[in-house]
Amino acid sequence: MRLPLADAHSGAIGLFMLLALLGFADATYLTVEHFRGVIPPCSVTEGCATVLTSQYSVVLGMPVSLLGSLYYLTIAVGAFLYLESKHGSGKISRYHSMILKGTYLMTALGFLMSLWFVYLQLVILKSICIYCMGSATTSILLFLVAIYMLRNSSKAQPEAPISLIDP
Repeated sequence: MRLPLADAHSGAIGLFMLLALLGFADATYLTVEHFRGVIPPCSVTEGCATVLTSQYSVVLGMPVSLLGSLYYLTIAVGAFLYLESKHGSGKISRYHSMILKGTYLMTALGFLMSLWFVYLQLVILKSICIYCMGSATTSILLFLVAIYMLRNSSKAQPEAPISLIDP
């Protein structure tokens, strides 16, 4: 059975998953420190305290880092589901294309949010948090790897319609 989108290069999907897990670790560390009331040490720059305690560090009562953790977890789960839909059988294999495209779209959202947060640090706050810049770098790399995988997957295969009814 040929899938709607061909397999992404295994090295690229491995890198994709690794980046998602690194981003998750970074954002989760910041989230834990936020709830502990601790500012992580900033060895390279001195702006962590400024950035992590600014009005922009919390959205609707949640630390931005928690949203980042959820974002990276979603990307990692999307990559896992992609692999499962690629090798699995049954209902999940029908959603192969949708899983792949949805995960790629999420990286575009992460990319745009990262640009916003870098702008806030550099222009508005005039301070740099090394952990936040690490997360932004990770998010941008995820977006670039997603573009690479999308461009190299199934250029010749037409989209197959997705049926929600068992054949």
